[in-house]
Amino acid sequence: MIIAFLRTIILYLLIIAGIRLMGKRQVGELEPSELVLDLIIADLAAVPMQDFGIPLLSGIIPILTLLSVTMVLSVLTMKSVKFRAIVCGRPSIIVENGRLNQQEMRRNRFTVDELNEELRVQGITDLSTVKYAILETNGRVSVIPYANQRPVTAEQMNLFPDDVGLPLVIINDGRLLEHNLKLRGFNEGWLNKRLEEHGVRAVRDVFLLSVDEQNRVYFVPKEVGVK
Repeated sequence: MIIAFLRTIILYLLIIAGIRLMGKRQVGELEPSELVLDLIIADLAAVPMQDFGIPLLSGIIPILTLLSVTMVLSVLTMKSVKFRAIVCGRPSIIVENGRLNQQEMRRNRFTVDELNEELRVQGITDLSTVKYAILETNGRVSVIPYANQRPVTAEQMNLFPDDVGLPLVIINDGRLLEHNLKLRGFNEGWLNKRLEEHGVRAVRDVFLLSVDEQNRVYFVPKEVGVK
C-alpha cells in the first residue's frame, strides 16, 4: 500500500514538473506537439501506477526522455522559423475582407459552424464586418474587424482618464496579506481606518480588499453566515 502511494506521488510530481516546463497554457491553447506529449506522458505514467510488477524507472525514463526531446524542440523552434512551421504549423487566413476562404477552411477541416461559434464568442454576428479571421496554430481564431467596426478608444475621443494600474489584494477571504500592504506603503493603522469606514471590526469579516496605484480601495465584506 505504501509503495503504491509513493509511486503515484513520484509520477504525479514528475508530470506536474513536465507540464510546468511547457509554460502556462490552457488545454485549448496547446500546440499539436504539446498535446501529443501530454497524452503520451499520461499513458506512460498510468501503467507503473497500476502494475507494481513494472519497475518505476520503466515509467520515469520514457517520461524524462520525452521532456528532454520537448526542450530540444522548443529551442529549435525558437532558432529556426522553418522548423517552427514544420512542428507547429502556420496560421491560416480563413476570412479576408469579409469573404470566406473556402480553400483554407477545407484544408484545415474547419467548418462554417465552428467559425460562427468563434465569432459569437468574440461578440461578432455579422461576417461582413470582419476584415480578417485567422485560424492560429493552437486552434483559436483571431478576429480583426474593419477599422470602422472597432470600439472607440479614449484617446480617439481626446479623453485621458487616469491609469489605475495594477490593484493589489490586501485582504483575501479574511486573511491579511502583509507583504502587499507594505508594498503599497501602508501600515495596519491605515488598514484599521479603512475597516472603520466600511463598518467592519476585524480583518476576518472582509472577503476582499484591494488598492490600486491611485490608492483607490475596492471593498467587499463577507456575507452574513459565511465563515
